[in-house]
Amino acid sequence: MLFLNISKAYRRELRALRCYHFGMRFAAPVALLLALAASSAARADVIVLKNGNRIIAMDVTTDADHVTYQTSAGQLSIPRSIVARIEHNDLGYASTTDTKAQPVAAPQIEPVPGYEEVTRLTVHDGGVDYAYMQHLEADARSGAHEAINKVAAAHYAAAQFFLSKGDTDSAIEQYQQGLEFAPNNLGLLLNLSVLYLRTSQFTVALGPLQHAHDVYPSSPDVDKLMGWAYYGANKTGQAIEEWKAAAALRPDPDVLEALRKAEQDQALESNYREGETAHFDLKYYGGAAPDLARGILAALEDDYNDLQSQLDYTPPEQIGVVLYTEQAFENITEAPSWVGALNDGRIRIPVQGLTSVTPELAHELKHELTHSFIGQKSNYHAPTWLQEGLAQWMEGKRSGVNAAALVNAADQGLTPSLGSLEGSWMGLPGNNASMAYAWSLAVMESIIDRNGMGDVSRLIGRMATAPSAQDAVQETLDCSYSDLQQQAVDYLKRTYLSNQ
Repeated sequence: MLFLNISKAYRRELRALRCYHFGMRFAAPVALLLALAASSAARADVIVLKNGNRIIAMDVTTDADHVTYQTSAGQLSIPRSIVARIEHNDLGYASTTDTKAQPVAAPQIEPVPGYEEVTRLTVHDGGVDYAYMQHLEADARSGAHEAINKVAAAHYAAAQFFLSKGDTDSAIEQYQQGLEFAPNNLGLLLNLSVLYLRTSQFTVALGPLQHAHDVYPSSPDVDKLMGWAYYGANKTGQAIEEWKAAAALRPDPDVLEALRKAEQDQALESNYREGETAHFDLKYYGGAAPDLARGILAALEDDYNDLQSQLDYTPPEQIGVVLYTEQAFENITEAPSWVGALNDGRIRIPVQGLTSVTPELAHELKHELTHSFIGQKSNYHAPTWLQEGLAQWMEGKRSGVNAAALVNAADQGLTPSLGSLEGSWMGLPGNNASMAYAWSLAVMESIIDRNGMGDVSRLIGRMATAPSAQDAVQETLDCSYSDLQQQAVDYLKRTYLSNQ
């Protein structure tokens, strides 16, 4: 009924938009984006309606009752009551990842300082001296305090050696073996827990952390890591309790920021409904239809099985999913206006006005779940260009519509370097973000075309342990970043422009 008072011109504009959208995340093809970006007079805004529709417009103005804007059809006006928000200076609508929330940085505590000689004898000549460690373990079975300290120091040194080589599994094994002789050693307990957290084994991490808490009830480091473990396991209330305890023991900016966001989550989600499957823990605002929640869970389970096969990886824990209203999404994520979904360890998507899983929402779900798989398999070391390029490819996007514009941009030296696209895109303006997404898709599409999904899966795994993303690319794909960028241009020309 809201549309009865809307002009015929406006209805024609909506129909035109269905053919205009580059995708759920992009409001315009890159060719148009570049043309508009080149014109200093052009200012493109996006009007987001409460029913989910989006209008690309120029010179948007508002008053108490109307939103007025310019289009190729002239000046149009719509009721302000049907508008959710206006995205200024933005030609993009994208999901993004924010891995800063992941507990990948935590204090590494040396279990027994003063045993430098043990460290030197444990790790030397480029490897671990297992014969020496066996000798120390035999002495430690006597229960002598000094012998137990030496074993703890030796296993810590061995674990640090394996971590320097990117071998997280062997490092975990060393900490576990050290704890067999020194079960109450805080350094071993915390360092083991950190590795569990980094590999998204949140429930497993609670084991050594709970033991550490029993032995050292006043350790702020224990409370801090327990907060991350509970939060990763989708137990926000318990995470808040632990972070409050940690903050009371020792002021810590990281803890205070995590606590602020967790309390914001809890306040918003206090009246949310819940759903659950073997692989997902879903929360959704009360106005959302239960059928929508069930449909989303079913779609996610199908996507999970597909990604599990293609990427040769199984996440060890349930993945959290939260469905928001548009306003709640903006408030909780504090993301730029061009962001239409966010994955910060939990999949966060606004679904206001939807009653079923539309094709657009299905693409969005596949995209976001891909982020979860890539993030966890790479220990959150995968660069953003890989994350976003592969997520777009998995949801079904291809580069054909933007091939000519991207090749033209590359010829003029306007495409961003992959090195510049490694970190967070959260601060990118909308125009730059649209180019970043399109270029990353083209690069990943060329990698899949040349190497197949097997090498992509191996590349993601190598990201977890390689010194850098560029090293992982060189080792796995036998090429440099510069080679990849030229490969993408050649692929676009060959695949989409050969007949032009």
